[in-house]
Amino acid sequence: MRKQVRLVFRHDGQLALIIAAMAIIFSIVSPAFRSTGNLVSLLENYSVMAIMAAGLLVVLISGGIDISFAAIAAVTQYVVALILINAGGNWLVAFALAAAFGGLLGVVNALLIYYLRALSVIVTISTMTCYFALLMFVTEGKSLFNLPDWFTDDLTFWSIPFPVLVAAIVLIITAFILSRLSIGRQVYGLGGNPEAAKRMGSNVLGLQCFVYGYSGLMAGIAGLVQAHRVEEVVPNALIGRELDVLAAVVLGGASLTGGIGSVSGTILGIVLLAILQNGLTLLGVSSYAFGFVTGVVILLSVSATAYTAKRQARSSARHAV
Repeated sequence: MRKQVRLVFRHDGQLALIIAAMAIIFSIVSPAFRSTGNLVSLLENYSVMAIMAAGLLVVLISGGIDISFAAIAAVTQYVVALILINAGGNWLVAFALAAAFGGLLGVVNALLIYYLRALSVIVTISTMTCYFALLMFVTEGKSLFNLPDWFTDDLTFWSIPFPVLVAAIVLIITAFILSRLSIGRQVYGLGGNPEAAKRMGSNVLGLQCFVYGYSGLMAGIAGLVQAHRVEEVVPNALIGRELDVLAAVVLGGASLTGGIGSVSGTILGIVLLAILQNGLTLLGVSSYAFGFVTGVVILLSVSATAYTAKRQARSSARHAV
């Protein structure tokens, strides 16, 4: 465990240095990058990604993967918006509904993975397709524009934009769960060594329901915040964000095989991608270039994970001899 902690902090330090270097370069090349307006806009634009990333981080640490969170966010966003438009409500009701619907869809993923004994990536790709297809079929792709005034009003608290504040609270809660609560340690144990976790008496079904339910809950909240930001609900607006969020989390040090990951690393991963995309945009570079970078990040992470696993297997074989 101490070795893992040292690796996490070392990775965070390296990532922070890269971020600082990139920020300096973009500030020199494009003065607009360091403007207050651009930085505030950057924080708001990536607040939704940060909320989704918090949920995905927990799933990755447990040894699973969730590809359906963007579809869950889209479905939850639409359902909650319809309820608020037709029945009224307030922010407390909105967050409760988003958490409930998102969490429920996440638990469905967990139950399917556990009882079908199927790979989490296959199950969540399947549910992503089902959730999104059902949403488009029922809504016919129509957007919602007549959201309540209290929902679309600009909100700031202590000069902090509402989306940024929600993202900060979510990340703090996630860090507290993973580092301070028993269930957080069990999630790390499940991802690090599933068989040992079972022998220690961990409830695998309960843990899977928690991690996928948490991912769904975060997706529901992210969808709500997204609707508040853009003042409308577009059924397919969040679809396609999956790889960006996954890239940010793995770039932050989370292992695709489970057992390793931190909120601090995830924040740095998001900041790095945000600076990179924003800087390239200000320089007039095509958005396809950022897609290429995202793909390379995921490919390198998978390659590093496979290489590490192969080295560990060779080391174990030598010791066995």
